[in-house]
Amino acid sequence: MKKLKITYWISTLLFSAMMLFSATMYFTSPEMAQTFQHLGFPDYFRVELGIAKYLGVLMLLTPFYGRLKEWVYAGFSINMISGSIAHAAQSDPASAVITPLVMLAILGLSYYTFHKLNDDLQPEVVKNIVQTAS
Repeated sequence: MKKLKITYWISTLLFSAMMLFSATMYFTSPEMAQTFQHLGFPDYFRVELGIAKYLGVLMLLTPFYGRLKEWVYAGFSINMISGSIAHAAQSDPASAVITPLVMLAILGLSYYTFHKLNDDLQPEVVKNIVQTAS
């Protein structure tokens, strides 16, 4: 259980740090604005995505287990896949295509360990109620 918690927090904090870094770059780096233009996205999308990343990291790091956290994982997954596809479509270097996929793998590890931890924490009675309701 302790190993699982450590794995969860390392993967979650690493992913969150990368998302905070990229969101900050969306607002402060002229090169990032040029990259969005190169990929064919309007400038307002860069701002929206930066705000969404800040909010997503906040939700990812808060200690609740609701459906909203599932949406955060889904949103970040879609973002990573879309980023990889966008870079591939523009024939960008392999590193630009692979980096979002590596981040997706780290996010997947966070998601997997998040659910393993929560399944271990739920009492047997709650598990039975949840299984019966589904």
